[in-house]
Amino acid sequence: MAMKLTDIYNIKSIKDAARLKLAKWFNEVEELGVDNFYTVIDTFENHYQTILNFFVNRATNANAESFNAKVKAFRAQFRGVTDIPFFLYRLMELCA
Repeated sequence: MAMKLTDIYNIKSIKDAARLKLAKWFNEVEELGVDNFYTVIDTFENHYQTILNFFVNRATNANAESFNAKVKAFRAQFRGVTDIPFFLYRLMELCA
């Protein structure tokens, strides 16, 4: 089932076709009764339109998430920030 879901994302398709394929996948999961995938289905149900927007231009926010993780790691390295302008300067030097 996990591979089928991966295949839906790997095959280039339009938003409506992806919606149909995902709906079929949901039905298969419900027929199997595998509890592990119910969390995935709940996530899809809560963020359906946002997830389907991936199929419009196949873009994700992975770059922004990666940058956010780098900022958090940099901030944690110094155990808090007291001088915000200097922190932003160091961040700019590190990531620019």
